[in-house]
Amino acid sequence: MNAPEPAVTRPMPHVMNTYGRLPMALSHGRGCWVWDTEGKRYLDALGGIAVNTLGHAHPKLVRALQDQVARLIHCCNYYQIPLQEQLAAKLCELSGLSAAFFCNSGLEANEGALKIARKFGHDKGIARPEIIVYERAFHGRSIATLSATGNPKVQKGFEPLVEGFVRVPLNDLAAVEQVAATNPNVVAVFLETIQGEGGINPSRAEYLQGLRRLCDERGWLLMLDEVQCGIGRTGKWFAHQWAGIQPDVMPLAKGLGSGVPVGAIVVGPRALNVLGPGNHGTTFGGNPLAMRAGVETLRIMEEDGILANAAAVGEVLTGALREGLTAEIAAGTVKDLRGAGLMIGLELDRPCGVLLGRAAEAGLMISVTADSVIRLVPPLIMTADEARQVAAILVPLVRDFLAKG
Repeated sequence: MNAPEPAVTRPMPHVMNTYGRLPMALSHGRGCWVWDTEGKRYLDALGGIAVNTLGHAHPKLVRALQDQVARLIHCCNYYQIPLQEQLAAKLCELSGLSAAFFCNSGLEANEGALKIARKFGHDKGIARPEIIVYERAFHGRSIATLSATGNPKVQKGFEPLVEGFVRVPLNDLAAVEQVAATNPNVVAVFLETIQGEGGINPSRAEYLQGLRRLCDERGWLLMLDEVQCGIGRTGKWFAHQWAGIQPDVMPLAKGLGSGVPVGAIVVGPRALNVLGPGNHGTTFGGNPLAMRAGVETLRIMEEDGILANAAAVGEVLTGALREGLTAEIAAGTVKDLRGAGLMIGLELDRPCGVLLGRAAEAGLMISVTADSVIRLVPPLIMTADEARQVAAILVPLVRDFLAKG
């Protein structure tokens, strides 16, 4: 008789098993470096997935948050919250838009954007408004944002999905024009300026300009999800600014609070008055602690020249990767190296999820997304020397993986 299989004990048995976690736990961080509970040091090229804009334990941010915690952490939105106005005014100044609503995450910001689009349609007399969304998009894991997402793998098991979405490929303006010609219920176009989870896929400048023109002609909302690519990551405050356009609705989150949960929906004139009292709300959104984190993040970024640093160090990192992987690029085993600033995707010709663990063993934190794309979204304070260290660790791992599997 065979002996019973030994029970597998998970290291976090009381936490729901929804993540494929590596066997390590982080203890603390400084700048672009973190240490695990065993004392091992890692170079952070992941930034909490584009969250830790100012790295870890930035002294200016730490002091500001300590001050705010001692003053007021939370109050509800029954009352005026001056820090909300301060952060909203700054976001409007940086974007050229008109007003902001604050929530807690990118998912919530995207969910709110979808509500704005639907209400916008109903206000125009369209009973069943539809929104153009994209193949390989990712907007979150609530039922509505999951329905807008273009990844059947993460949708499986959660059907029926929410209706009202029309899906097109990225950077194909003719496909959007065809929908425009045949579907009178469309009210908005919703896309990531650079697709993150889909594999670091940028929208071309001329494509964004074409969408802006088409939305103006049709009276649609142009809604640009800048949750991952916004807040200076590409070397401009918002990635769409490289195309010289403005959206009507812009969800933000991730890097806005440098690790403190905060999301925002920033809107322009066309969407400014769509929502009114009672149409949307949140308990925690816009709390004083999160608002202080956002205000201080943007202030420190301006003081320390973080946008210019992101652009310059992104070029260093991309250049070092390109130089180190010249042979693999020529052979086609490295299919592409793309992105902007410090949002970089290195696409291989095969699934490479195993590199997540191998990089950690080598003292480097990265991400693998869309099965075969190594994603690098480090803190925007990363130095050129640290960028070269990232490449010095990652290039041999990629070359060995491509040679041996």
